[in-house]
Amino acid sequence: MTTYNGEHYILDQLNSILNQLKDNDEVLISDDGSIDNTIKIIESIGDPRIKLFHNSFRNIILNFEFVLCQVSGDFVFLSDQDDVWYENKVEIIMALLKTNDLVYTNASIFKGSKEDTVLFNQKNKHGYLRNFVKNNCLGATMAFKSDLLNYSLPFPKKIPMHDMWIYFISSIYGKSFYYNKPLIYYRRHGGNASNASEKTENTFFKIISIRTNLIIAICKRVFTNFSKQIK
Repeated sequence: MTTYNGEHYILDQLNSILNQLKDNDEVLISDDGSIDNTIKIIESIGDPRIKLFHNSFRNIILNFEFVLCQVSGDFVFLSDQDDVWYENKVEIIMALLKTNDLVYTNASIFKGSKEDTVLFNQKNKHGYLRNFVKNNCLGATMAFKSDLLNYSLPFPKKIPMHDMWIYFISSIYGKSFYYNKPLIYYRRHGGNASNASEKTENTFFKIISIRTNLIIAICKRVFTNFSKQIK
């Protein structure tokens, strides 16, 4: 998880996560220089499974890259600071990861009180081309085997978002799966880092530029990994 000025939401999110974890699990949090009470709230929980890092990247992609470099477990669940996990999220995802390397799910959108407004319709949101045209792989819903970090880290400089990058690289080197039922309440409050449930404000040429940079970054990473294997 990465945090930045999330004092209004962080406690609800952490409680929804910690209630599902085992004693030997850990919650890695990289704070990006919060100036509100986010850090105080995290520290007040007093749970030894929480490991808090203090940074000042002012960049969500770099912050996620840092916290992913701290992973020591076999499975990684990505999380935003302002959502709420369903009570059975970890159980369902862990079962799916027995036969898949990466899993991402649907989400329920809510503003204020929880509403069951589903983010994506029930159509399949899986596939390279489908997610290349429009990213349906929401990082806040994503979980994967940590071995995939060997291929996706470090992040290239010109990627649109960390979730798109992880999805495409991980799908090349592993088996990915889309679970079409929501497993998180995805909070919309006007200050979200991602606009996944909203219409993009990017121009057509900006979209083309973003996708072009993504293709180039993917090709470079695949070539680099291939070169390492044949040496």
